[in-house]
Amino acid sequence: MAEWNAFYRNEEDEEEQEEGEQSGDYYKNSGRDSLVFLVDASKEMFIKGEDGQPSNFDMTMQVVRSVYTSKIISSHRDLMALVFYGTEQSKNPRNSFKHVYVYHDLDEPGAKRVQEVDALRGEKGAQLVEETMGRGGDTSLGDALWCCANLYSDIKLRLSHKRLMIFTCRDEPHSGDSAKNRQARTKAGDLKETGVVIDLMHLMKPGGFDVALFFRDIVSPPDDESDLGLQLKPCNKLEDLQKRVKAKEMKKRAMARINLCLGEGLSVAVGIYANAVTARKPGPVKLYRESNEQVRSKTRMFHTQTGSLLLPSEIKKAQVYGKKQIVMEKDEVDAMKKFEDPGMTLIGFKPMEKLQLHHHIRPATFLYPEEDEVKGSACLFSALLTKCSERNVFALCRCVARRNNPPRFVALVPQEEEVDEGKIQITPPGFNMIYLPYTDDVRTLDIPRCPWASQAQVDKMKEIVTKLRFKYRSDAFENPVIQQHYRNLEALALDMDAPENTEDLIMPKVEQINQRLGPLVQDFKDLVYPIGYDPESKPGAKRKTADAGGGAEKKPKVEIPEDELRAHVQNGTLAKLTVPVLKDACKKFGVRTTGTKKQELIDALIAQLAS
Repeated sequence: MAEWNAFYRNEEDEEEQEEGEQSGDYYKNSGRDSLVFLVDASKEMFIKGEDGQPSNFDMTMQVVRSVYTSKIISSHRDLMALVFYGTEQSKNPRNSFKHVYVYHDLDEPGAKRVQEVDALRGEKGAQLVEETMGRGGDTSLGDALWCCANLYSDIKLRLSHKRLMIFTCRDEPHSGDSAKNRQARTKAGDLKETGVVIDLMHLMKPGGFDVALFFRDIVSPPDDESDLGLQLKPCNKLEDLQKRVKAKEMKKRAMARINLCLGEGLSVAVGIYANAVTARKPGPVKLYRESNEQVRSKTRMFHTQTGSLLLPSEIKKAQVYGKKQIVMEKDEVDAMKKFEDPGMTLIGFKPMEKLQLHHHIRPATFLYPEEDEVKGSACLFSALLTKCSERNVFALCRCVARRNNPPRFVALVPQEEEVDEGKIQITPPGFNMIYLPYTDDVRTLDIPRCPWASQAQVDKMKEIVTKLRFKYRSDAFENPVIQQHYRNLEALALDMDAPENTEDLIMPKVEQINQRLGPLVQDFKDLVYPIGYDPESKPGAKRKTADAGGGAEKKPKVEIPEDELRAHVQNGTLAKLTVPVLKDACKKFGVRTTGTKKQELIDALIAQLAS
């Protein structure tokens, strides 16, 4: 029988499980994500920009490479493909479509694919495209979309999310050919019916890019009213293109989907999302020595007496209580661990001032409506968000995120949408879900008494803090250990001579800090430390004791009179004397002892002095 503790999971393990569901365990439940890059290979894509700016094709290849490498690190089991259209040569399954070149089939990204994309960058890359595929061939976006549909149909794996990104700088790819336009719209509609999301990453061209001419009917509509959907402004910088691709290429994965009960008979479907997940090094993988393949471990339980294999129904759980082993069935344990069905119940509203800083006991999650689960959730959720923002209140709820989880009290803090100058969403609309502490979690601490700082010292420190203040962005700082780890793996996989150097962004910039502060640091030291005190100097050596050359001074022997010793014997308080005193007393009275333990010395003295 298994011990109860082996099946008990505390809150820290629960948080690790929630983070794990963002990565590997997701594939077991819902399948893999897939992404197809459909890139225009016309001559217009290879025209360089002003002031030495890279061409649209070169920017696209850099973005494709960055997505490949990020997928290898974050979700290596996702499928990706690279397809060119408008080429002179043709290469696709069964060569059914002219001027469509499938450079990479829909498969997992790897080091070889990254190297092949690297070869397409720069001047040499443009020359390689000309030699292998040819540029400026006849264009039929309908055939290209049809070819991408065949790539998806040939995959036998379960796909959870299918996305297609079109990179082009031509707003009229068919030059007004109505037949080709009609065919492209038809094939785009077929793809969208099969669950493929089509996004347009349009690039800058002379005279501007007019989405309304053709591509408005090709791309997928926004998921909901709050989604920005199609961006009307084309990208003319690599950073803008990378931001748009990064915002679209990964499907947002919910940690849990539950119902938010606002009252009797009124519920809203919401999803719980992790704002940030702790980045960790991937765990070690066991490989078979001969074939270098990954080893899969399997655990089986056997009876200790008979050696027979135990079935899952034969395994019991037990807990020792009162020196007795209490045996329980699996159903009984599950019933004990279950508090209620997963869901969230609205308790009421409180002013934002009631939410204190010490109430944040763990990272907050994000709440967003799930329109596919319950129709009308987005509308009601948006109304609740608007009212909470207008009245500056937060919603207090009781939440059970999943089965076997204890109920938690949470505060739903409203967050409004923010976009940048390019109309790209920076902050999504929704609720930040803050986990509140239980009553037992709040403790009263005895604050140690320390000397209070004077007002002059406080004012001087405020000046220092003001000088060192800057706008913090979480994405501006990377873990140098993890970054160096992946640089080493990248160099090993791509056969580089040496890995790229990583800059440690978390190290303080001492020179810049000194320039900003100037004499403020010395002024603060003069106010805090006494005259002549140097806080950076080493403490002086300890003074040597006595005449023993640094050794500790020996204590003089303590002699106890005979009458006092007899009084200790009569009162039974010999145990209060130390062992050295008892030994001296035994020598003084000629008492022989068989041992040196304290009780043996006491017994010998009692026998001698009591006679």
